[in-house]
Amino acid sequence: VVDRLLSDDAIVASDKIAGMSDRSLRRLFDRLVKLGAVRELSGRPAFRIYGI
Repeated sequence: VVDRLLSDDAIVASDKIAGMSDRSLRRLFDRLVKLGAVRELSGRPAFRIYGI
């Protein structure tokens, strides 16, 4: 996930990354947002895009 964040401008939480489910990716990104490591870029609750 970190490698993908560093190589791409933005990531959709529903992408299939490293065998993680959609739900686990959303929870991971929610935690990273709370820690200030990533930002949620879309501003939409149903379709979230994350980036550094």
